Amino acid sequence: MKHETLKKLAASGMMVALIIVLSGFYIPVGASKCFPVQHMMNILSAVLLGPFWGVGIAFCASLIRNLMGTGTLMAFPGSMVGALCCGLVFSKTRKFLPTYIAEVAGTGILGGLLAYPVAVYLMGKEAALFTYVVPFLVSTAGGTLIAAVLIGILLKTHALGKLRELAQ
Repeated sequence: MKHETLKKLAASGMMVALIIVLSGFYIPVGASKCFPVQHMMNILSAVLLGPFWGVGIAFCASLIRNLMGTGTLMAFPGSMVGALCCGLVFSKTRKFLPTYIAEVAGTGILGGLLAYPVAVYLMGKEAALFTYVVPFLVSTAGGTLIAAVLIGILLKTHALGKLRELAQ
């Protein structure tokens, strides 16, 4: 049991590190910075580790990016809700297409809507309720597409199964 937790913790740390290292790659959209790498990692963490590890990875990456000045507070609702949604869907279905859809809907729609109170009440920005939905959809669609290509390659080379074994 402890060995499995330690492996998941190590894998999570590597995923957070990868997100941070690649955090220089973002798409500025309005007041938010959209990180497709975060959304790619949401899906990979859902497939490799599960929903709650994915939420933890998203939280840690968002926190570190904010502390470094490379992210905004809106990273929290976008990344964490998407990670939870795609993690839960993958854990229930074990299918990739519904997982991709859950990431896009979770981050783009739910995360975009939850960014509104963060922007208005915590950041003092003037915004409409749906202000962040389109930028979040753009970001998560890009990250989801990258994840789908990567997972396709990993499946074809049988590396995904090996990665799942290592992380479990």
